[in-house]
Amino acid sequence: MPSAAYTLPTISDAGECTDDTWTPTPGPPDGRLGHTAVWTGTEMIIWGGTNYSTGGRYNPATDTWIATSPTNAPSARSGHTAVWTGSEMIVWGRTNDSSGGRYNPATNTWTATSTINAPSARSNHTAVWTGSELIVWGGYGNGGVFNTGGRYNPAANTWTATNTTNAPSVRSAHSAVWTGSQMIVWGGGDGVSLFNTGGKYDPSTNSWTATSTTNAPSARYSHTAVWTGSEMIVWGGTTAGSDLNTGGRYNASSDTWIATSLTNAPQARDSHTAVWTGAEMIVWGGYANVSSGLNTGGRYSPVMDSWTATSTANAPSARYSHSVVWTGNEMIVWGGTGLEYGFNTGGRYNPSSNSWTATATYNVPHARTDHTAVWTGSEMIVWGGFDRLGSGGKYAPSTDSWTATAMTDAPAGRFDHTALWTGIEMIVWGGVSYGQTTHYYNTGGKYNPLRNRWTATSTGNAPSVRENHTAVWTGSEMVVWGGWNGSDLLNTGGRYNPHRDTWTTTSTSNAPSAREDQTAIWSGSEMIVWGGYDQLVGYVDSGGRYILGTDSWTATSTTTAPAARAGHTAVWTGTEMIVWGGIDQFDLNTGGKYNPSTDAWMATSTTNAPDGRFRHTAIWTGSEMIVWGGATENAGFNSGGRYNVGTDSWAPTSTENAPDARALHTAVWTGDEMIIWGGSNGGDMNTGGRYCAQSSATPTPTPSPVVTPRPRPTPAPRP
Repeated sequence: MPSAAYTLPTISDAGECTDDTWTPTPGPPDGRLGHTAVWTGTEMIIWGGTNYSTGGRYNPATDTWIATSPTNAPSARSGHTAVWTGSEMIVWGRTNDSSGGRYNPATNTWTATSTINAPSARSNHTAVWTGSELIVWGGYGNGGVFNTGGRYNPAANTWTATNTTNAPSVRSAHSAVWTGSQMIVWGGGDGVSLFNTGGKYDPSTNSWTATSTTNAPSARYSHTAVWTGSEMIVWGGTTAGSDLNTGGRYNASSDTWIATSLTNAPQARDSHTAVWTGAEMIVWGGYANVSSGLNTGGRYSPVMDSWTATSTANAPSARYSHSVVWTGNEMIVWGGTGLEYGFNTGGRYNPSSNSWTATATYNVPHARTDHTAVWTGSEMIVWGGFDRLGSGGKYAPSTDSWTATAMTDAPAGRFDHTALWTGIEMIVWGGVSYGQTTHYYNTGGKYNPLRNRWTATSTGNAPSVRENHTAVWTGSEMVVWGGWNGSDLLNTGGRYNPHRDTWTTTSTSNAPSAREDQTAIWSGSEMIVWGGYDQLVGYVDSGGRYILGTDSWTATSTTTAPAARAGHTAVWTGTEMIVWGGIDQFDLNTGGKYNPSTDAWMATSTTNAPDGRFRHTAIWTGSEMIVWGGATENAGFNSGGRYNVGTDSWAPTSTENAPDARALHTAVWTGDEMIIWGGSNGGDMNTGGRYCAQSSATPTPTPSPVVTPRPRPTPAPRP
């Protein structure tokens, strides 16, 4: 059928959701580093970070998060700066971008900052708010390292350059504070030398005065600085490969330095944070040479020149490159990196009680990728994955809440396994784990969500160990097939009867060639596998149909079949298998519809199809296939498309309020919503969203056991 223009269906009764709209699943923003944070007086606003142009507002009084609007937000960035004006947050800069934005939390809206006369693009600069202007200075970009800057007036949306006469030498990773009348910058480096010099900038006269170097702390970068009302206190940082636990107090009026005490000072560190409470400077976290982060800190009293350690009881996990704000009675730390790449956890520290309280996580499972998800009819169950291996959670959209799955008797932690829903249980099987040694599994478990209980699957006659295989549910048996065992690709499989807890080997006679990263669906009478990666020939465009009753295989036609690929998806419509996307040498946005009754293929239209991608997900709604997310070799997506089989046409899914771009996530269909969760976009994620896809036609329920196979990474050629 020729492709036609496709418009979204007209909904007469949208029920509880509005068609083509997203609702986030509960939780804080995605884990990140290189972001910024400001305190508004009632909320902490975090924004940006590596790969992100999103953020969130955290209210400690209610321990709740609200997402910041993505509409008109600045492009994704890290290494930028942010200040709070009293009514707006202004973010600005990155290495190759001199743009910025003003965010108004009262209206949840963004306004772009002017780029006319703005400073050249840069990151690792500093920024202060004077009460009427934002002053940015220093940093590095494509033009090198800078000692230039600019003053931004949000009321007029205009920039004025800062004077360079007598300005400190070019530098980045320095510090800056605002005294009430002057900006003081200090320290940093230019890529060759480190500095213990600085300058005081007076915006009223547009002039600089050098800071004294007499008794100044040693040269350093990635340190912190706070303003006490009369002094700037700098502390920590790194120099010549060694971290420091020294610091100094600079009196701007007398232009003099006094060293901070070393007695009971925190461990040397850099990339930590610091706040001023009104009486003390609190430093916390950071990086200490070969460590993966610290969760220790200290409170420094300039009046007593003394240190008191911060408690580690219930403190956030060790981290660096996190953010911090002072609320007036608590220090809130959030995000950063350490043993995990990109935390979305944090903590509130009360210096009066020397105690920590975790920021809200809503019981969301830990961030992960390569996990599995099934829909039970009322809950989505996610389990396993990298690197939160043996844990999981149940998400109920009716209450928008999470409950942890039991750990007792759960299968050994793993990823690249399969999972399906039988109608009463989730069965997980196979997979791999990494530790001191790599371990492949032919074990599994049956999880009963009603009882929150695991039961091991039998290993008698079970297929050999493997990952990257496929699994389908027939209505009475789980059929697993193919995959990789660590040394060879496989074309073997097995049928598991959960009622009897028994395995039966599948025939290899006329079976498809050994492969991984293929897809598989259950048609109601056959398992159809297609595509994937073959060790001998590479990507394949072949497949096979497995009939349980005769334990026999029949090849699928290759005539007009889609191009060979792996990392694609497949759904069953009730009469046809639709495969789409994936990768061969290029990212693909092509696909095909396979009709087993005629053993024939028909190409899917590429008109208005989503961009080529792999590691995406696909679900069948009863009338449409929805694909979402995924990646190319260079980027991830938070976009998707809805494919109408009858008209062979595509319509895009909304990106308004869509989850952040990701791949290797999971997706389930509830009957009126697609729920996506987890995945990776540079770091593992534990966020998601519910996409409403109401249909004008009465959907034909797809039995939840027919699980869309998870998209796989591009396989490397096997030795």
